Amino acid sequence: MEMQGPVLIIDDDAKLRELLLEYLEEYGYTVHTLPSGMEAARTVREISPAVVVLDVMMPGKDGLEVLRELRGEFAVPVIMLTAKGEDTDRIVGLELGADDYMAKPFNPRELLARIKAVLRRFEAGGSTEGNGGVKTIQAGGLTLNLSRQTLRAGADELEMAATEFRLLKVLMTHAGRALTRDALMDKVWDRDFSAYDRSIDVHISKLRSLLKPYPEHAKRIKTVWGTGYMFVDEP
Repeated sequence: MEMQGPVLIIDDDAKLRELLLEYLEEYGYTVHTLPSGMEAARTVREISPAVVVLDVMMPGKDGLEVLRELRGEFAVPVIMLTAKGEDTDRIVGLELGADDYMAKPFNPRELLARIKAVLRRFEAGGSTEGNGGVKTIQAGGLTLNLSRQTLRAGADELEMAATEFRLLKVLMTHAGRALTRDALMDKVWDRDFSAYDRSIDVHISKLRSLLKPYPEHAKRIKTVWGTGYMFVDEP
């Protein structure tokens, strides 16, 4: 079996760590585990995981604090584990740059599917042209670098979280077209969402905050009432 990963699991539940380690290793993943977030940044720096699975509720340094620390240094995809019904943790996690979330308890098979989906999206975001040149998307005076996962606005090159990067990529690719929330969720997350899930709005807000310091781009992302959002490529 082809080796995958590595995957870093950070959770204070020893039984869950052992279960996920055994399950993911059966599918060819190299798995590392931590019982707390205290050594998270050092471990990510050492093993360069393909994805981090991070529990929110942990003693000492909780998952949201760990996520904030990781996002300050790394672009690694992060899947958050939240308590069932804790919408606040989910929303805050998305605001801090989490790429996906799962509510406990969950089926390890679903986590495996989420890991595969996150890795597919992350790899697609870093694609390059066949001639070895860097592939970019340009619209409205902005340049999205698909290799570096950065946005060029004026003279600045802005680092981006993975989810906001994929969302802006979809919007810029369809510049001038209104896209529904459902369409954006399908393209960005590659899975069905509840009709009442407003996760996309959180990420749109973060993109607008990213562009706000640039007056010529501050209104690039337009709300189309009753439909969704549109990237405006004209002045």
